[in-house]
Formats: sequence, structure tokens, C-alpha cells
Amino acid sequence: MNITVIGCGRWGSFIAWYLDKIGHQVTLYGRSTSKHMKEFAETRSNGLLKLKESVKLSVDLSDLDSAEIIVISVNSQGLERLMEEIGQRSLINKTFVLCMKGIEIGTGRRLTEIAAQGLDDSNHIAVWLGPGHVQEYLRDIPNCMVIDSKEDRVKEQLISEFSGDLIRFYYGQDLTGNEIGAAAKNVIGIAAGMLDGLNLTTLKGALMSRGTREIARLIKAMGGNELSAYGLCHLGDYQATVFSEFSHNRGFGESFVKGEVFTDLAEGYYTVKALIELGEKYQVDLPICKAVFAVLYEKKEPKTILEQLFARDLKNEF
Repeated sequence: MNITVIGCGRWGSFIAWYLDKIGHQVTLYGRSTSKHMKEFAETRSNGLLKLKESVKLSVDLSDLDSAEIIVISVNSQGLERLMEEIGQRSLINKTFVLCMKGIEIGTGRRLTEIAAQGLDDSNHIAVWLGPGHVQEYLRDIPNCMVIDSKEDRVKEQLISEFSGDLIRFYYGQDLTGNEIGAAAKNVIGIAAGMLDGLNLTTLKGALMSRGTREIARLIKAMGGNELSAYGLCHLGDYQATVFSEFSHNRGFGESFVKGEVFTDLAEGYYTVKALIELGEKYQVDLPICKAVFAVLYEKKEPKTILEQLFARDLKNEF
């Protein structure tokens, strides 16, 4: 199958590597100014993985015309701009697979809602979500992920085409819940990193338990299935986000409270702002998200905010 992957960062380049490994014809697209694309053009490597010569490198969006499936892995807040460029190509009968996690600041739109705008109705949209780090996959450590879409036929096709020894896919059943849960787990990851940075790692158990309940309430208020928060999109991704040394969001949270510089993308920094907006819109209390927001955006003292979070009024657990 002819597949183009848009986004040559850590995850996008892994997807290109993986899809090539399981036998697809793959093109990896990146902007001509991208340092990652320049690295691949010169060495076929980004320091983590090496792409085979069978993976075509491209800086031209016209390659989308011949692709059957278009996989997108870019900064979530830049998706609208990318989709405007793609929309100018008037593509038809393509399947778009979003492999990133986020919510648009200011509008609260889920990424599938952004992607659908400007596309011809003949196109199809799906999400590929769940746990896993490039470093672990490259060591042949398998994991489970989820693919969801409004169309059952699309889910069936993608799971059939994308399954391999490294990744077992489950069928998603709640697009709203899966998208919100996946985006929100990055915020919980930042909170976990803050606990690590303050030597409060033992509180991660409480963070995971209460964080899942918090996001489940939001998913339900938005019309999704609250049980999705307990699936692979959110709770199932906590090991990779809350504990892993490879988690950008956890690393960002730890560096932030220590006053250290962190240069990698941490999507949770943007997502928490969008979640606060959604909490207000749907009248859902999001205490952990509010605590992370207070530290990151309101410059509140982290230890004080976390102490206030755990000093909230006593109440039943469920």
C-alpha cells in the first residue's frame, strides 16, 4: 500500500520506519527547512533510527496525490495550518490517520474535527493512539495501541494493514473519548514529572487514580464514554508517560520545577490550556489540570500548588 507520512520528528520517522518494515511503500514528508529532514537527507538517520533506501524522502506535498493513506504526526497546534495547505490539493478518497495528541487552544476542537475541515467528503479520518516509545520499539519491545474512526470499515482496513509483531491494535469505540483521553494523558505526565522533581514520586499512584477519574468526568460531559479514560488512550498510556525516562511530558515537568531548560516538544504544555477552557465550557472540575496550569501559566510556586491540591476537602473516593 502507498503511504505518505507527514512529519519527520521522532514519532513520525518511527512510523515511516515501521510501515516500511511491515511491507508498505512509504514516503516520509518534511519541510525543506526541517533539521530532521536535512539529517535524513544526509545520513538516512536521526540518531535513533536509520531509514532504509526503500523509504522515499520528500519535501513536496504533491506526493500526497498518489498516496492511499496519509499519516500525520506534527505539532497539534500546527495541524490547522497544515490542513489548509493539504486542502488546496483537492484530494479525494484518501484515508488520513492522525498520530498525535492534542486539543486546539481557543476552540477546544479535537484534532479529527480540525482535519475534517476543508477536506472533500470522500476522504476518511482516523486516529492512531496509545502507549509506546521509539527507543523501546527499536529494541523489539512490543506494545498495544488503538485505532479509532467514525467508520468501522476504515478501522478494519487500517488495523489489517498496520498490524505487525511490534504493535497489536485494538478497535476504538469512542472517538471523542479516545481523543480527549489521549491528549489529557500528556498533562498528567507533566504533573508526574513535577512530582519527580519535588521528590514526591510516591504520590504518582494517587495522581494516576485521581487523574483518570478527572478526565473520565470530562469525557462523559462531552458526550463520550467515560470508560475510555481507563483504556489504552489514557490510563493504558500512563506507564509510558508518567514513569518512562523517554517521556517528553514527564521530563518537561521535572525540568520545569527544577528550573532547568527543556528543549523537546511537550504537547501537554499546550493541551492543559485547552483542557481548562473545556472544563469551564462543560462545567467539569479539573483540579489536577488546574494545578498544572497554575504552575506553568500563572507562575505559582509548584510545591505550594501541589500541597493545596492534596489538601482539598475530604470526600468519598467514588
